[in-house]
Amino acid sequence: MPKISGQARRIRIYIGEASKYNGLVLYHAIVLRAKELGLAGITVIRGIEGFGANSRIKTAKILELSHDLPIIIEIVDSIEYIEKILPFLDETVQEGLITIEDLDIIRYSPKKATR
Repeated sequence: MPKISGQARRIRIYIGEASKYNGLVLYHAIVLRAKELGLAGITVIRGIEGFGANSRIKTAKILELSHDLPIIIEIVDSIEYIEKILPFLDETVQEGLITIEDLDIIRYSPKKATR
């Protein structure tokens, strides 16, 4: 199994599940744009509880079910590819938080990497 190491960048986007963009849930719109731009991959994580700038607790507990649970979208790719999605995020993320970090990565792949 080939092992590749090097520099990369990670973006984490913190939004609410109810956030929308052009009639789509925002996290799905971001996934579609990342795929369209050829990014290596993206993961959407649904939180079970949390709060943001407005300090309103959102929870998945049955008795207090929220319709706007926390969502974290994580993208790890080369700096070049991360730069491609930033203008779209600037346009679409109206409420939330975006963090950007430089990383060292080790990638294990069953086939030779194309990038």
